[in-house]
Amino acid sequence: MAKRVAVIDIGSNSVRMVIYEKTSRYAFHLLHEEKSKVRISQNAYKHNGELQEVPMQRTFNALQDFLSIASSFKVRKILCVATSALRDAPNKHLFLQRVRRELKLNIKVISGEKEAHFGAIACANLLPRQEAALSIDIGGGSTEFAFIYGNSITSEISLKLGTVRLKELYFDRDDIEGAINYIDSELDKLPDTKGLTSLVGIGGTFRAISNAILKETLYPLNKLHAFEYDRDTFKNYLKRLLKAKNTKELQALFIKSNRYDVIKPGALILQRVLKKVAISGIITSGVGVREGVYLADLLRTSKEKFPANYNTSVRYILDSYVNDKAFSNNLALLSKKLFKLTADYFKLSNEYAPLLTIAAKLYPAGSSVHFYSQNKHSYYIIQSALEYGFKHHDIMLISTLVKYAKKKLPSEAHMQLYAKLLPNNRDSIDVLSYLLSLAIALLSHRPRDLDFEMKFEDGELKIISKRKLYIAQSAVEKLECKDKRFHVTFKV
Repeated sequence: MAKRVAVIDIGSNSVRMVIYEKTSRYAFHLLHEEKSKVRISQNAYKHNGELQEVPMQRTFNALQDFLSIASSFKVRKILCVATSALRDAPNKHLFLQRVRRELKLNIKVISGEKEAHFGAIACANLLPRQEAALSIDIGGGSTEFAFIYGNSITSEISLKLGTVRLKELYFDRDDIEGAINYIDSELDKLPDTKGLTSLVGIGGTFRAISNAILKETLYPLNKLHAFEYDRDTFKNYLKRLLKAKNTKELQALFIKSNRYDVIKPGALILQRVLKKVAISGIITSGVGVREGVYLADLLRTSKEKFPANYNTSVRYILDSYVNDKAFSNNLALLSKKLFKLTADYFKLSNEYAPLLTIAAKLYPAGSSVHFYSQNKHSYYIIQSALEYGFKHHDIMLISTLVKYAKKKLPSEAHMQLYAKLLPNNRDSIDVLSYLLSLAIALLSHRPRDLDFEMKFEDGELKIISKRKLYIAQSAVEKLECKDKRFHVTFKV
């Protein structure tokens, strides 16, 4: 696969392009993103789906600029897909042929089921594991659904439910009752949803609503991907949104102006879905069709799945920011051993073990930015770039451990600011912070391989080595452990 790949998604409402760069076999990051609200489907639904000249020209112009941008990034491969508006248009061949002839760009018009599949594989691979979820991707002309069970996807289906479609056919005529009846009749085509516990939201409409809820609830982490909340919060917000009488009230609900005309049709679809499906939790996806198209290409030899126990975000940070991989691996290994030795003594839950290991592995990342402010930069890198496969409270704990490594224990101000996301048990956080700092201190002499053994009994950690480990001993003495019975001794 080419190192830099552009994916263009021509939707009913917007055309978007993302450029991804690979850093190793399965690791990648977003290099650039571009969006243009061309609304290619404008007035199409009033004319039996026929694409109109002006919207087609807007889309052509945007694609022309997108190709120029891709060229500036030296992109070697371009994947371009089109969804509902072109799929349904009787005259789509006119647009497709012109783009192919004048721009030398081949557009693949994908089926609704394929669109649902691309969105679902992005969620299955790049969100925290979903045991029984319904994915929903509300577009301008259609809405796609899929069932996600772990990394397996079933029941992909596309319904003719879209924000632009509903706006032109019902909302512009103030026929809300007609819209409800139409939505419900389409939703009756869904397979049995019994047993599904969460709703995974894909696409601009869902992200706009989740972003509004994030702001309204004063959520402490500015990250939309994997943002979770409960059914009641969602239901209440949708009710208030649909009651909004004007743009001022929509603005008060944190809806951006570019969504004013299509947000209510999307909210009505979601409200009717909630009435039909007995889910309890909501999770927001920052990924969708574009990421799914990219992953289908990246993972084409592995059945569209990452290898077991592989995380692409962790690998990307290691590839891009950690220069001394040996030290990173030793630190992770030592932290894992320290946890195993002391977990029962400190009454630590086993769920923290992999998070401590990841914190240790990524701790050196910030030194590639600035050595003297390593912790600060590692903290920001992890909060920002540890994007895929983690819940927000896991990201927050990992980044917190890194921020306070080798320093005093996490401050009260920090704990209060992120109280919604950090564990309620302050003692556990303090112990984990201490264990990471202890591992760093014990590797002060930066051995090629671990050159000491450890034994733990009755609060005493014995470090046994053929060397004096003078620098390590000095570093350990400076650390703060709240458990005064716990102590470290060195034996040659």
